[in-house]
Amino acid sequence: MELKSLRLFVAAAQSGSFNAAADQHHTVQSNVTAHIKKLETELDTRLFERKGGISLTSAGHVLMDYAQRILDTHDHTLAVFKQQNDSGQLRIGAMETTTAVRLPSILAAFNKAFPNVQLSIETSPSAMLVERLLAGEFDAIFVAGKPEHPNLEAQAVFQEKLVLVGQGRNFQLPEKDVLLQAPFLAFRQGCSYRQRIELLLSHLGIHAKRITEFGSIDGILGCVAAGMGYTLMPLSTIEAHQHRFDIGHCEIPEHISTMDTYFVTSKADGWSPALKDFASLLTTKEQPT
Repeated sequence: MELKSLRLFVAAAQSGSFNAAADQHHTVQSNVTAHIKKLETELDTRLFERKGGISLTSAGHVLMDYAQRILDTHDHTLAVFKQQNDSGQLRIGAMETTTAVRLPSILAAFNKAFPNVQLSIETSPSAMLVERLLAGEFDAIFVAGKPEHPNLEAQAVFQEKLVLVGQGRNFQLPEKDVLLQAPFLAFRQGCSYRQRIELLLSHLGIHAKRITEFGSIDGILGCVAAGMGYTLMPLSTIEAHQHRFDIGHCEIPEHISTMDTYFVTSKADGWSPALKDFASLLTTKEQPT
C-alpha cells in the first residue's frame, strides 16, 4: 500500500466525498477513485458504500484505524529526522569513571535542552564498549585511548592524569618489595586503566603481579582504604571521592599517567538527529585540558 493511497483514503473517509478529498490534496477526483480502487484490489475488499454519497464499510472502518496509525508513525519519523521535534533515543556507553565525574553536567544539560529524547547510559570497560558500538548497541561511547577502526570516528574530549592510590591521606609511593606483596585492584579485563597498571609495574621492574577485579569505583576505593591493595585511577575521580574514603595518591611517570578520553561514534553521515545534538553540546561544553 502506498502512503499516498492511504492519505487519499483517509481524506475521503473524513470528508465523505471523493471530490472533497481531491480538492484537499490538489488533485482530480479520478485520481482519488483510482487510488481507492487500488487499495480495494490489494486488500480484496470493498472500502466504501457508494450510494447517495460515500461511507465506510465495515472493512473500511478497520482500515481507517490502521491507516491513521501508519500515517502518524510515518509523519513522526520524518519529523525526527528533519529535526522538527526533540524526540528519538540516544544510547551512550562510557567508562564508569567518566560517567561518575565527567558526564553528569553534560547529560543534565542535554536532558534539559532535549527532554523528549529517550536517553540511556551504560558503563563497561573500554574494549567492551568498542565491541558493542561496532555491533550497533550504542550510538556513541567514551573510552580511554583512541580505537583504530576504519568505521569509527574519534574525538579527544577529556585528558586524564592517572595517579597511584593507596591507604591513608599521607600515602606515598611504596617500596618495590611492598608493591610485590599486595594486589592491585582494577576493573575487569578490557579496562584501559588496567593496562596502565601493567605498564607501571613493568616500569618499576615488577613483572608478576596479582590483579583483583572489581565492578565499581566504590568497591575499589573502599578496599584500597581498608588496606587491601593499590589502584590506578584518574586524579579527577580521586578528587571527587577522596572525602568519602581514607585514601591518598601519588604521581606516576607522565608517559604512563597521561591518557585521553575519546568520544567515539560511527561515521558522521549516519548520525541520528539526537546524536548530532549531543555531539554539538559536548563540543561546546568540554575540551581536552
